[in-house]
Amino acid sequence: MPKFSANLTWMFGEVGFLERFERVAQAGFKGVEFMFPYEFKAGQLAELLDKHHLEQVLLNLPAGDWQKGERGIACLPGREAEFQEGVGRSVEYAKALKCSRVNCLVGITPAGVPANKVRETMVSNLRFAAQTLDKAGVRLLVEALNSRDAPGFHLVHTQDVVKLLEEVNHPNAWLQYDIYHMQVMEGNLTQTIRDNVKRIAHMQLGDVPGRHEPGSGEINFPNLFRFIDESGYDGWIGCEYKPAGKTEDGLGWVKPYLKKGVS
Repeated sequence: MPKFSANLTWMFGEVGFLERFERVAQAGFKGVEFMFPYEFKAGQLAELLDKHHLEQVLLNLPAGDWQKGERGIACLPGREAEFQEGVGRSVEYAKALKCSRVNCLVGITPAGVPANKVRETMVSNLRFAAQTLDKAGVRLLVEALNSRDAPGFHLVHTQDVVKLLEEVNHPNAWLQYDIYHMQVMEGNLTQTIRDNVKRIAHMQLGDVPGRHEPGSGEINFPNLFRFIDESGYDGWIGCEYKPAGKTEDGLGWVKPYLKKGVS
C-alpha cells in the first residue's frame, strides 16, 4: 500500500510554513518533505516534527539563488566550493531532522560552456555528494524536471538521470522519480517505473495538466498506485502539487490511504 508524505512547500499554503506541520498531522499524514529548510533553524524544525509525530522524508540540497532563476548548481563549473559547502549544510539538517534522503537539483545548463566540462563538473560534484552523504547515512537522490516548467534544466528525461548515475558510479546515488514531470516529458509511467524500480529511492506526484491533486487531470492514479505496489516499490510518494483550492478540500483522493495508516 502506498505511503504518502505531504510537501509543505506546496501544500497547506493557507497558513505560514511553521503552522503547516500541525495541519499535516491533523489531516492524517505521517511524513513530510519540503524543498529547502535552510531559512529556519534545524532545532526549530526538529521540535515541530517531534511535537506532531512526523517523519522528515526528504529535503533538497541548496540550489543557488532560486529567486534569480537558479535551479541547482551541480552542473555549473566554478561553483564547486559552493556546492560542497551546500552538501555539508544539508548533512547538518538531515542529521538534526533525522532525514535519510537528500535530493539534488543539478541546475540549468550553462550557456557557452563546453558540454564535456559541464558533464565533468556534474559527475564530480555528485560523486562528492554521494560519498559525503553516505558517511552520514543519507541517500543522495537526483531527479529530472520537465522543460516546460523548468526551461533549460539539464536533466529532462528519466534516462538522463539513469545514465548520469551510471557515470557517477557510486552505490549511494539514487533516482528520484517525479510522476508529474515525467508524464509531461515522456509518459509511459508504469513501464518506466518497472524498468527502474531498483534505482528509485523516492517518488513525487502531481496531476497533468496544472500540477494539482490526483483526480484533477489525465493520470489514472488508482491504477498507477496499484501498479507501484505490484512493482515492489515500498518507499514514500511525496505530494508535490499545487492544491486547486483549499488544501484540505482536495484530500479526498488520499483519505482512504491515510485511514489505513499507511501515510
